[in-house]
Amino acid sequence: LRVGAMDDLDRAATDAEIDAMREKLAEALDAGAIGMSTGLYYEPARAATTEEIIQLAELLGPAGALYTTHLRDERAPLQESMEEAFTIGRAAGAKVVLSHHKSSGASNFGATRESLALVEETRKHQPVTLDVYPYDASSTVLTVDRLAASKRVIVTWSVPRPDIAGRYLDEIAKEMGCSEEEAAESLLPAGAIYFMMDEDDVQRVLKYPHAIVASDGLPHDVFPHPRLWGTFPRVLGHYSRDLGLMTLEDAVHRMTGLPAAEFGLTGRGVVAVGNQADITIFDATTVIDRADFQHPTEPAAGIDTVFV
Repeated sequence: LRVGAMDDLDRAATDAEIDAMREKLAEALDAGAIGMSTGLYYEPARAATTEEIIQLAELLGPAGALYTTHLRDERAPLQESMEEAFTIGRAAGAKVVLSHHKSSGASNFGATRESLALVEETRKHQPVTLDVYPYDASSTVLTVDRLAASKRVIVTWSVPRPDIAGRYLDEIAKEMGCSEEEAAESLLPAGAIYFMMDEDDVQRVLKYPHAIVASDGLPHDVFPHPRLWGTFPRVLGHYSRDLGLMTLEDAVHRMTGLPAAEFGLTGRGVVAVGNQADITIFDATTVIDRADFQHPTEPAAGIDTVFV
């Protein structure tokens, strides 16, 4: 919406630009869009004020639509960013979905204790849910400002250097004889996998009973994050069967019935007469992810048939 209405994304939108965005959003909602999403960490939306977003989100409540958001910051101001999302949801009269909830950066490890408590408290007053992927690494565009918070970085694609997809940034920098920051600058535009979460936080969010399991997969990357191939079998096999974080039935529900209900998708997510026959047949004793960060596109084991 911002890209379509503004000539400069490094500032807040004017009233006229907000009116233009509202017109496009209304058109999309009339055409069947189920809500509006924001990525407030990213450059196209970073300069948007809370009030700017509220003026758009006001259209969501009357349309029965939801507000889903990649928070403004998942590092130290995590709870502040969450409060902003909840404020927008209240003003809009819309359900809030926190996209792939996490706490990023070593200094912020353990913050999911407080963030999940905040979600639980907020749910007493307004509709809130969240999704999570089962990895301690994220994947998005390569930016220098994320390097300091990351234990290690894998480059997933690079326009000036397509040959380095799948390699660690520290090894690339050593080969180039420069710092990781300088190496990253030379590779832009590019994508990256950032190892910047703690496994305890990942498991804590996965165990949260209202958390939807989602892949957040990026299928266009040359060397992608393994979550696109591994998310669901990883939860079924590793986290449910092997670690016992949730029952098999609960794991399946978090991938099917729960997201269908939260996103208002009718006729899907539950096996019932008259519903869409979207069914996955798998062996609960052998299902497991085979994709990893060195071989990210390996198909899972233990899955027999998928009906769509």
